[in-house]
Amino acid sequence: MKRERLWPAVLAGWGIAAVVLILVSTQQILGLWFPDPDDAMRLLEVRDWLNGQSWWDVSQHRLWDGHFAMHWSRLVDLPLALMMAVFDPIFGPAAATRVALVALPLVTLLAVMALGAELTRRVAGLERAKMAVLLVPLSIPLLYQLRPLRIDHHGWQIVLALIAANALLAKPDARSGSLIGLALAALLTISLEGMPITVAILGVALLAWAFDPTRRAQALAASWTLTGAVIVLHVATRGPAILTAACDAISPAWIAGLSTATLGVTLAMIVRRAPLAIRLGMLGVAGAAALAMLGALAPKCFGGPFAGLDPLVRTFWYDKVSEGLPIWDQVRVWALMTIGFPIVGLIGGLFAWRASEGRERVQWAMVLALAVGSFALSLLVVRSGATANALALPGGAWALQAMLTRARAVTSVAIRTLATAGSLTAATPGLMAVAILGVGNAFGIDARPAAPKLHRPSCEHGHEIVDLGQLPPSRVFAPLDVTPDILARTKHSAIGAGYHRNVASIHTVIATFIGTPQDAHRRVLASGAAYVVGCPGENETEMYKQAAPNGFWSRLERGDRFAWLQPVPLSHSPVLVWKVMREPTRP
Repeated sequence: MKRERLWPAVLAGWGIAAVVLILVSTQQILGLWFPDPDDAMRLLEVRDWLNGQSWWDVSQHRLWDGHFAMHWSRLVDLPLALMMAVFDPIFGPAAATRVALVALPLVTLLAVMALGAELTRRVAGLERAKMAVLLVPLSIPLLYQLRPLRIDHHGWQIVLALIAANALLAKPDARSGSLIGLALAALLTISLEGMPITVAILGVALLAWAFDPTRRAQALAASWTLTGAVIVLHVATRGPAILTAACDAISPAWIAGLSTATLGVTLAMIVRRAPLAIRLGMLGVAGAAALAMLGALAPKCFGGPFAGLDPLVRTFWYDKVSEGLPIWDQVRVWALMTIGFPIVGLIGGLFAWRASEGRERVQWAMVLALAVGSFALSLLVVRSGATANALALPGGAWALQAMLTRARAVTSVAIRTLATAGSLTAATPGLMAVAILGVGNAFGIDARPAAPKLHRPSCEHGHEIVDLGQLPPSRVFAPLDVTPDILARTKHSAIGAGYHRNVASIHTVIATFIGTPQDAHRRVLASGAAYVVGCPGENETEMYKQAAPNGFWSRLERGDRFAWLQPVPLSHSPVLVWKVMREPTRP
């Protein structure tokens, strides 16, 4: 009897989802309306590299007079750069960019659907794996990170976490352990924000060994491969800066901590017949030693990468970045969409674990541990919710299949139909949250309050800022959130953007727009900007108005005139522009 395969269901589900996503995103694709400023900045980073900027130099030379540091990794630039290089001779630069910006997120969507389905198949069988294929495009947190134009690193983080989770459930040998280590090393190299999920996945592998010493080869290979691959990727992506201290990216202190943990794990595994309590204790010692090493070399890293922000920057920038805040600081609809499906996955996984035996029970225990860990992380930092939704797929698929089985057993057609619809609804509570609470654009959810209507034309999403291309290439003094779009879509340079290594530039922009006109005059002249620009109605400028009703931006927007600024109208654009008039130099 021919064994039924999973890949046809994956390809069919992906094809439908891809077509729908392209159709609903057509306007955004044609206009290059990026979902997030980081996507515009990612495109700019790749273009700069393709145009000759060093592989090891990820700084942004068109910001802060050429001294704008970035902590990003070139590793995630590779697939986008490859696509752009391949498509450019075929379609031309403009079309090639759009093709790449659509194709790359859809490739990651395919990878997530395939890996999520395979993870489900390993513990719950083929039929429930097909349910996982259905559930991926019904998870808004996943689609938010995998839709067209979403080219930042988050999609790849989900893919790599799923690769590691699949390897964890494979045969527990050195080969699967090495795959776990490689995936997690790439995850950490792309962004250190992947450290918590890395600890969770590696921790499950080590705990599995503690309870079952026959898993030694997998756990040991995962630990050593993770450390070795992190070192190799760090050297390959940082080059001359490999010894630079950093808390927001892989650095010598983090490598020392990982190495210490690996040595501790190795020592714990030397005594093969030690009691469970001893094995657990040795793992605890290894973890404590790693933390002690990190604390000795980089104690500031325990405060996180944002510990050095000054109060103004923290209040007006960091505390307004909703994706980095905990679940209780989100609007209700986004909070429910983030945690709804992971809760279903936890419930389904728990029932599946209780109903299983032997090896299947062990695998469900590991899946549950990953689901619990990722769910806890999503409560603390909401942007990790997409990974939590991905790791909840096995439990969610089990729950959906169980509910549909009961629904199909109902004899009444009408009741059976309602029960089937109810099963789908119960398995996707995030969609129900959208239906009940309402949201204007499920793919553009923002935790900040909507801007009030203005008497003049306003910027609806901030993408109108590209109308600045009508001006000659200059340095512009612009709000933080729209600056990446300015750089990616025009030839202008600017002052600052929302990237935490550049506190001085962020402070300057914020202090200028909420400060007095006199202080603004001094700061703008010192910046060398030729124009002051802004998007009325955009969230950031509305925040400046609310914080400082008589501040610089508020007075500009309501029409106050200043001798050192000359209004410059842009044709058919709501963007406001003023040319900076320099005082004549004295002989």
